[in-house]
Amino acid sequence: MKRRSLPIAAALVATAALLLTACGGEDGKYSGNGKVTGAEPNTAEPKNSADPSATSPKDKCDGVDVSLPADVNLVFDWNKPKAKNEAAAMDDAANYLRAIYKGVDDRTAEGAAVTAYSTGDGLHYAQVQIGEWIKGGWTATGTQRHYDASTRSATNGNSVEVSFCTDASKFFGKEIRTKKILTTEPSISDFDHFKIIMVKFPTRDGLWQASKVFVETKAAKCR
Repeated sequence: MKRRSLPIAAALVATAALLLTACGGEDGKYSGNGKVTGAEPNTAEPKNSADPSATSPKDKCDGVDVSLPADVNLVFDWNKPKAKNEAAAMDDAANYLRAIYKGVDDRTAEGAAVTAYSTGDGLHYAQVQIGEWIKGGWTATGTQRHYDASTRSATNGNSVEVSFCTDASKFFGKEIRTKKILTTEPSISDFDHFKIIMVKFPTRDGLWQASKVFVETKAAKCR
């Protein structure tokens, strides 16, 4: 059995799923379809990123440790948008994913990184997902790639939809007790498409939190 990215918890309503990532080090990677609610995104097509340089972890992660083990490589193969808010929201969407896997590695759903980079349904999702990894006795290993990213701002300027594909064909679960890596043959199940709704933290400039995530699993458009 292979643990791809994060397991989708049946407890979540309306097929919403939320994911995230970390600062410091050369890491980068990190689920239901449906209309995004609570964010009021523009009806226009999302704007593709324009800056040719790939997104890397922020030099300063708001004082929050989102470092990951050497064998967990989250790759964010995307370009930063020109708009300041959209670039910041994209960075913190990555930090949200890192925070989840840090929780998996630290064996706690109550870590500072998770609470810093998520709120509402995003926080609930992250805690449920981390709990499933802990309950199963697994940790993560390998490389997960994130790519084909786009961003779209809400008209009020306080939320940004960050959309992207993920390839988890080289990302696996590992049994903590036996150290066995749970691999499977590559398949369409390795590809997902995410929409994460990032909202601006009201009292801290530059910090964005994941509030909702929608995932299309087995996404052929990402293959």
